[in-house]
Amino acid sequence: MGRDITLFMADWGRLGTVPAAGRADALDDAICALDHEDDYRGNELSGDWLRPPDRESAWCAEYVFRTTTGAYAPHVRAGNAWNDMRLLVDASARGAMDSFLTGLILDADPTDGPSPDGGSAPDGGSAPDGGILFPSAADPGVSCALLVCPPAAVSDKARAWKRVEPRLDELREPFAAECEGWAGRPDTFEGFTALLREWGDVTADVARRGWGLVGLP
Repeated sequence: MGRDITLFMADWGRLGTVPAAGRADALDDAICALDHEDDYRGNELSGDWLRPPDRESAWCAEYVFRTTTGAYAPHVRAGNAWNDMRLLVDASARGAMDSFLTGLILDADPTDGPSPDGGSAPDGGSAPDGGILFPSAADPGVSCALLVCPPAAVSDKARAWKRVEPRLDELREPFAAECEGWAGRPDTFEGFTALLREWGDVTADVARRGWGLVGLP
């Protein structure tokens, strides 16, 4: 079976009060406290965000992707597609898309150095308390994160998305040339851009609140 992803937005200050080893469990516990989806759907948030209604647990929310079934593979395929086509895209659009996707569904090239927008790092990202937000995958028995995107990085990505969205159609021909019909890539250009639009909605919502993003397996 493939890996799933559960995406949270969280109040970075509140998350930082929890010891690093318990932060994944704290997010899960806050969202899973109730059994019925309708009981914790938040009215003040756009998109498919779920959040507990009680004030004590209102420091985080979970995003339910419309274009996937929670699987992580579609995000990996989309990142692979962008890697394949990026050199065929105009440099200005390419730079904006790199800034938007790196740390979300695209790993930074280790030869390029740290991501300039503060995206997720292999060690689990920087914590509000100056330590490591989540333990690394090398720490046995402790949940690690698939992505960690601090509030400043989320804001940068929301701004990058505003530059990317009007130019998505420019990706159609590069997608057809490098990705269409290939295993391990999105099935269609429409599916690829639909997932990108969801990430655009996510970063806009989270940036408005000044929170950060965490993706857990």
